[in-house]
Amino acid sequence: MVTLRPARESDRAALLGICLHTGDSGQDAAHLYRDPLLLGQVYAAPYLSFAPDFAFVLEDALGVGGYVLGAPDTAAFEDTLERAWWPALRRAHPDPAATPAPERTPDQRITHLIHHPPRAPRELLAAYPSHLHIDLLPRVQGGGRGRALMHTLLGALRAAGSPGVHLGVGARNVNAQGFYRHLGFTELTRTPGAVTFGLRLRGT
Repeated sequence: MVTLRPARESDRAALLGICLHTGDSGQDAAHLYRDPLLLGQVYAAPYLSFAPDFAFVLEDALGVGGYVLGAPDTAAFEDTLERAWWPALRRAHPDPAATPAPERTPDQRITHLIHHPPRAPRELLAAYPSHLHIDLLPRVQGGGRGRALMHTLLGALRAAGSPGVHLGVGARNVNAQGFYRHLGFTELTRTPGAVTFGLRLRGT
């Protein structure tokens, strides 16, 4: 039996692990990173700390196996991380800026994001101010569980008054792209490495 419930602080280690084991365009990225916590410190853990009302998990007999994490106000969330999340990580992980980008290891690429986090474009946030991440381990995939997670978060974002939500997905992750399109997301932008999708929440 798989249960969908709000995330708890006690789920933090599980979220970090899921982020790592789905971190290569949906595939296991554990072999890519020397520090197994690094990826999740960027893409999962901050949501549990600063947007816990928009964090939901799937739990089975083996523990938490999937999550959806979001923030209703991306710009405010980015400001919060700059003030309260990145400084400690920057002290723990020196900036690899001296290493040319093509020569950086996966750990160094993530560390560079910690020191130089990208900001969401303001023109995107005008219509889609919220954002989300969703990751499921293979054992909890299927059976409509990913869709249930998404609907739970989208409902929470609507209740918070958000007019729209966006997300990014790897250009190689065509299965995820199909999943988002099936939920009503539309492609907004595409680069060689990533696709941005958006969904309007008001009136839907």
